[in-house]
Amino acid sequence: MTRPGTPRIAALYDIHGNAPALEAALHAAQSSRADVVVLGGDLVLGPLPRETIDRLQALAPRARAIRGNCDRLVVDAYDGRSIEHLPAAVRDTIAWTAAQLTRADRDFLADLPTTLALECGALGEVLFCHATPRSDEELFTARTPDDLVRPMFAGVIQSTVVCGHTHLPLDRRLDGWRIINAGSVGMAVGALGAQWLLLADDVTPMVTPYDRRDAARRIEASGYPGAGAFVERHVHSSSTPEAVLALLDPSRGSAG
Repeated sequence: MTRPGTPRIAALYDIHGNAPALEAALHAAQSSRADVVVLGGDLVLGPLPRETIDRLQALAPRARAIRGNCDRLVVDAYDGRSIEHLPAAVRDTIAWTAAQLTRADRDFLADLPTTLALECGALGEVLFCHATPRSDEELFTARTPDDLVRPMFAGVIQSTVVCGHTHLPLDRRLDGWRIINAGSVGMAVGALGAQWLLLADDVTPMVTPYDRRDAARRIEASGYPGAGAFVERHVHSSSTPEAVLALLDPSRGSAG
């Protein structure tokens, strides 16, 4: 039970330009009486970046955002920096997304911090980061050995850390830390809906359904490269946690 006066924080991660999923999650967060919305990075890289960033910027002042690796890459593309090290299909989506944004949008993304700390009731001060506190693209999962995860959180003084990046919901205890992955609003794994967290005196995982037929229509009309594949993989269906875990070997690099 949440004590009176405890701040309620909605943590929405990895939206990936899925504006219909974002709209549903924000409505649910409002219904849950969230005082603050934390946007955990990888905000716009996806099929509806214009609608997504407009909706996020309209949340001010009750929203706080951090930068994800995909936000960084979109800014790189906007600025003309090379993204040639990425696979061709990924480069195409990044370049397309960057082309939809204004200079003000670019500056909003570029100015985002990489971490954020907020007080949250019995949880104390909670640290929010995208992938890990030291990197916006570092990988770990429930299967990653403790001796590999421990250095990723070295020096963190908060006992609760919320992250994203892999899109895999996680609630893991290590030493004195509780490490929680919020899943993904726009590219959920293991659920048909928008995944997010509600934090108060504890952390509650949430999945909010949205109109997937309307989402498919809007995404397919967007002009996004690979729009049909996005709809099939992330709107009409969802990857299983087991399938994603099999792909996310930490030695293989970064996720989206």
